[in-house]
Amino acid sequence: MALAQSHLARTSPNPSALETEQPMATSAQTLKSSAEQYTAASGQAFKDAVEKSLTAMNEINAQSKSTLEAFVASATAAGKGAEALGAQAVEYSKKSLDDHIAAARSLSAAKSIQEAVELQTAWAKSTLESYLAQVNRASDTVAASMKETLTPLNTRMTAAIEAFQAAR
Repeated sequence: MALAQSHLARTSPNPSALETEQPMATSAQTLKSSAEQYTAASGQAFKDAVEKSLTAMNEINAQSKSTLEAFVASATAAGKGAEALGAQAVEYSKKSLDDHIAAARSLSAAKSIQEAVELQTAWAKSTLESYLAQVNRASDTVAASMKETLTPLNTRMTAAIEAFQAAR
């Protein structure tokens, strides 16, 4: 009889085994659901990060392009300013040489020392006035050239500061 009870115990359904299987199935389902949610959330987070990175790269690219264009505009303005200043210097040198030649001729044609001194004084005065006028003209040209040269760079710097402050 003991043998029969032992065999019966092994072959009869165990109510505690059925009770254990159901919570395990629920746990497995919960684990599967959690893993799917984690995978979906991770995938979305990765996708969002990539999109954000691409957007940032496009913005950096646009900023770099604008900065390069500002440097080109600045260099162009500086070149034009240097060209204008060079043209003024050549023009002044030519005029100054012609004035010196004319003064030398008039001095050589002077009839008296008094006339030579008066011619020399007038020539020195006009030469000094001409030189000061040329310095003022060159100074104005340099100031205008610097303003034109720095304007595109100043604009880019302002835009960069505004972008930096907006990002904070």
